[in-house]
Amino acid sequence: MKRREFLKTAGVGAGGAVLLTAAQARAQQTSGLPSIQWRLAASWPKSLDTLFGGAEMVARRVAEITDGKFQIRAFAAGEIVPALQVLDAVQAGTVELGHTATYYYFGKDPTFALGTAVCFGMNTRQQNAWWYSGGGKEAMAPLFSEYGCVALLAGNTGCQMGGWFRKEIKSVADLKGLKFRIGGMAGLVLAKLGVVPQLIGAPDIYPALEKGTIDAAEWVGPYDDEKLGFNKVAQNYYYPGFWEGGPMLMTLVNEKKWNELPKPYQAALTAACGEVNSWMPAKYDEQNPQALRRLIASGTKLRPFPRSVMEAAEKASYQLYDELKPKSKHWAAVYPQWKKFRDEQFLWFRVAESTYDNYTFSSKLGAGKS
Repeated sequence: MKRREFLKTAGVGAGGAVLLTAAQARAQQTSGLPSIQWRLAASWPKSLDTLFGGAEMVARRVAEITDGKFQIRAFAAGEIVPALQVLDAVQAGTVELGHTATYYYFGKDPTFALGTAVCFGMNTRQQNAWWYSGGGKEAMAPLFSEYGCVALLAGNTGCQMGGWFRKEIKSVADLKGLKFRIGGMAGLVLAKLGVVPQLIGAPDIYPALEKGTIDAAEWVGPYDDEKLGFNKVAQNYYYPGFWEGGPMLMTLVNEKKWNELPKPYQAALTAACGEVNSWMPAKYDEQNPQALRRLIASGTKLRPFPRSVMEAAEKASYQLYDELKPKSKHWAAVYPQWKKFRDEQFLWFRVAESTYDNYTFSSKLGAGKS
C-alpha cells in the first residue's frame, strides 16, 4: 500500500515538475522582452467567423505564444479604415498590421493579384506550394517592400463560388452591361466580355445588390454568403469562381515595425499566421456543404457557368496577362515564374489527384453510403 502511495505521489510530483519546467521555460524565453501592443485592421466584417475569425486567431495565438507580452487587437472593416484600405493603413503606419486580400490593390500594381488569386490560377495546395516552397514568397517580396510591408501567408478560402445573379447566364451575351461586384483582376478580365465590374467591400455588397445598384455579386462561398444574406435578393447561384481557385489571404506587417520586432516575436507572428493558413480552409470545407444544403432548401438555384463563358473568360485572361507585362516591372518579373510553376503543378495534378477526384466524386457506388 505504501509503495503504491509513494509511486502515486512521485508521479504527481514528476508531472508537476514537468509542468513547472515548461512554464519556467516559456517565462525565460520572454524574459527581458518588451511588452508590445499592436493594432490589426482587417478587410472583413465581424459577422464572418472564418475571415475575421482568422484575424482574431492571429492575435490570440501571438499572445499565447509570447505569454501575453505581444498583444494584438483585431479591428473589423470600417472600425479604423474601410475594407479596401488596409494596405494603405499598414503602409502609412496607421496600424502596425492588417489582414486582407492583396488583389484588392491591383490598381496600384497588377502583381498584387498574384498575392491572392487570378483567373484560372492554382488551387489551395498549389498556392501553398508556390508560396512556401516554389519561390513565391521571395518573388513577391520586392513588391511588398516597395509598399513598406512584409507579407505573411495567413489563410485560404479554397475554390470559391461564382456569385449571385438576378438573371440566368446562358451565354457570353448575357454578361454585356452586367454590373457585377467582383474582386481583384477578374474585373478586368470580365470587362473584356462586357461586364461592368464593381469593387465593393463586404459590408456594402448586400445593400448594393438589394437596391439594384449592382446586378450580381460574388463573395466567397456558401457559408459566408449565407451569413451575408445574398440568397434573399438573388436566386441564381453560379459556380465555379474561376477567378479564385485558391485565394491566399495575407497578414501585411509594416516593414519598419517588423524590423523593430524582437526575433522571438517575429517567429511567434509567423507561426500564428501559418496556423491560420491551415485552420481557415479546414473551417470552410467543414461548413460549406451544410450551408449549401440550407441555401438550396431555401430556394437557391445552383447553376454551373456555361462552358462558352468559361472558355471566353480563359482566353481573355491570357490576353490580359500578356498586356500587363510592359506595364509593370513586378508583373514582368513574377508572372513568368508563377506561370511556369502553375503549369508544372497542373501537369502533376492531372496524373494522380485529378484522376482520383474525377472518379471518386462522380462514382455512384459510394455516394450516400455509410
